[in-house]
Amino acid sequence: MDNYPPPARLLVDQMLQAAAADPARAVAFQGAPGAYSHQAVRELFADGLPVPCFSFEDALECVTEKRAEYAVIPIENSLHGRVADIHFLLPESGLSIIAEHFVRVRHCLLALSESEGVTEALSHPQALGQCRKYLRSHGIKPVGYPDTAAAAAEVQQRGNPAVGAIASALAGELYGLKPLAEGVEDEPHNTTRFVVLAREPRTPDPDRPAMTTLVFEVKNIPAALYKAMGGFATNGVNMTKLESYQRGASFSATEFYADIEGRPDEPAVARALEELRFHTKWVRILGTYAQARPRTNNG
Repeated sequence: MDNYPPPARLLVDQMLQAAAADPARAVAFQGAPGAYSHQAVRELFADGLPVPCFSFEDALECVTEKRAEYAVIPIENSLHGRVADIHFLLPESGLSIIAEHFVRVRHCLLALSESEGVTEALSHPQALGQCRKYLRSHGIKPVGYPDTAAAAAEVQQRGNPAVGAIASALAGELYGLKPLAEGVEDEPHNTTRFVVLAREPRTPDPDRPAMTTLVFEVKNIPAALYKAMGGFATNGVNMTKLESYQRGASFSATEFYADIEGRPDEPAVARALEELRFHTKWVRILGTYAQARPRTNNG
């Protein structure tokens, strides 16, 4: 918490005190108040008490240690792919995915006043890169900062009208900054997918299409992945995501993260998972939950 600018630390203190008094309503997220993860929490839990955490590990520990009921964690972005280390952290946490949520990342240029004159903008390097054309066309110098929302807090702390921040509208609201421009990102459909984690799995609404997220390790034999994937094709189970990653330094054990449509108790999915288990060292289900967006194109 000491790494946040003073205006952010003040809000963090207030949020932590409120959550400690009512942990059943507490929802952990990574980042400073005003981060896009904070926005996701507010959209998902109207009555929730947001708990800002400095790292993903801290946010997950809040739930495992019962200081929060849920954690809302970004898992992938439409422009930048998967969020670093999430594929390791989710299985290791022992938590279950119970929901997903999509947040449209809409960047704002925030400043102390509405008058023109901003010559440099603070933000996370990714956010600055996403607003490169706007900043260049307006002669604004991009300056890297570890976090978008913390950058907004830093602008308030400095009190320099020539320094602005690229961050969310929520960050501007929390730190009393004025939105000089909204939607300054170069790509109009920048979206981040979040997952909600809890200590116990939940049974999703049977009337809604479901997703199942799993991780597995293939056997170190020729065509191992091809064989492991065969059951999904023969049973007509749609796999929407498959990513590989290495654990350790041996380069001999490849693990995979996958999203599939359906529930493990559906006959086709059950058969596909049975075949997957036959051709892998192990399989672990991270959660089954309702789709926030349809995956299959039936048109």
